[in-house]
Amino acid sequence: MRNGSILLRTLLLSTSQRNIYRHTGDKKKRKRIIAGYVGAVCLYAMLMGYSISMCVGYGTYGLIDATPVMCALVISAFSFLFTFFKTNGYLFQFREYDMLMSLPFEARTVAACKFLYMYMKSLPWYLSVALAMMIGYGYYARPQVYVYPLWMILSLFLPIIPMLAAAFLGFLIARISAGFRKTNIIQTILTMAFIIFCFSIRYIIEAFFKDDRVEATLEAVAGATGQAADMYLPAGWFAKAVINGSIIAILLLVLASALLFTIVFRIVGNSYRNINSMLKSHAASGKYRLTGQKKKSVILAIAWKEWRRMAGSTTYMTNVGIGVILAFLLGVITLILGFDRIVGIVTQNAPIDSSILRPAIPFICYFFIGMLSTTACSPSLEGKNYWILQSLPVEKKTIYQGKMLFNMLLTVPFMIFSALCLCLSSGTPALETVMYLVLGVTLCAFSTSWGCVCGIRHMRLDWENEIEVIKQGTAVTIYLLPNMFAVMGLAVLAVVLGMRMSHVLMTGIMILIAAALSVFSYLGVCNLTGRDIDSCGGKQSSVV
Repeated sequence: MRNGSILLRTLLLSTSQRNIYRHTGDKKKRKRIIAGYVGAVCLYAMLMGYSISMCVGYGTYGLIDATPVMCALVISAFSFLFTFFKTNGYLFQFREYDMLMSLPFEARTVAACKFLYMYMKSLPWYLSVALAMMIGYGYYARPQVYVYPLWMILSLFLPIIPMLAAAFLGFLIARISAGFRKTNIIQTILTMAFIIFCFSIRYIIEAFFKDDRVEATLEAVAGATGQAADMYLPAGWFAKAVINGSIIAILLLVLASALLFTIVFRIVGNSYRNINSMLKSHAASGKYRLTGQKKKSVILAIAWKEWRRMAGSTTYMTNVGIGVILAFLLGVITLILGFDRIVGIVTQNAPIDSSILRPAIPFICYFFIGMLSTTACSPSLEGKNYWILQSLPVEKKTIYQGKMLFNMLLTVPFMIFSALCLCLSSGTPALETVMYLVLGVTLCAFSTSWGCVCGIRHMRLDWENEIEVIKQGTAVTIYLLPNMFAVMGLAVLAVVLGMRMSHVLMTGIMILIAAALSVFSYLGVCNLTGRDIDSCGGKQSSVV
């Protein structure tokens, strides 16, 4: 435990933004850290507002006793999903693996510390939910004073069991995929299959709540949470500890978390070195033949390099590829079920003419396609190898043109397929279909160029784990949030304008706007690539 605490403290200090802010002299880095804190506070405030509104609904209809169980379930769901998405990057194939394993620590100690590191990094999200729901519960239930500190203390233990389950599932996926030659591909397929399954659970749950009355729905939810507490024991223990002050429930939650932690990492520790070694190694083909070299353009070569980079990282592949896979599945499902059926499922069979939603088809597809652009994180993913790109006899603009070409080659085929499936299923006229496809391609161009602007301006080269860039990077956040909200607003605007004017004319106007934004963003990329690296959010001295 003493060695583990030393290692965990070192991991936290080496990646602490507060520690970097205290010791760095780079003013731009300080500003980025402050901006990151401001953005995080805003997200935490939004999550707390949603949690409090949920408590208001329960309290209004006299169902406030269901709040502790719901709090436990929400925190457990968040912790499971967050950990599952991060397990591959934090526990396996992380960059400092060789250095850590050379230190005098046992393998299970290293794995346990990386797990606790994940826990500490995600803890503000869980505590935001716990604090907000505690406030709502306290306002309506008026519990005794000891409930408040007990609520927050037990909230520290709630994420551990679902995090252990997610980490163990990630361990099993890594263990299975490590037995194949194409380890990253197998691991990516298994991870994406589980993610898609998680997305489908939502519609299974919604099938139980078809009553339109809010009160009846809340009562059904309260009943469902009670059943969930019986099935998921930690949620029931938390509720009994808070509502009834049960000492047994408190001890069960704490001891079960500690016991499962010990068991899981004893199992993981036995295979930890072998799994990482197999995942990091690459088998050589015995059928290799020396053939003539083919000459390719520099831009195509860079695009091919980006594909190899993405295919070599499960985290990169799942986060970037999940959007295009969902768009592909949307197209296939729409062809099978029909556009009207899909609209009915989404709108809960509301009396809406599906034809008025046709102008939103490109934006619906782009909502998935543009979920994450490779250009938003690929500049930062160069990391400590950025000096290699700097030393190549190639213009910086050409390098980023290759990165943008790869994103277009990745997204445009899926955009065309998905939009074409939706148009065929909805009976869209041929001219409108062509216009929607052009708009979809233009939106992909905007996503590519705008993502590249974000990636260059907020480049981070001193990361220790690629998750910090792919999932938690400033560039990705700045790209994702405005893009997501803008797409939802444009989809609504397209439907409204489509009821007042010709769909072809409206789509033409949207194409011109998207094209103008794409050109403006591309010129921004050209402008940024003409500057020194220090002005683009990175610093070469921190890389060499």
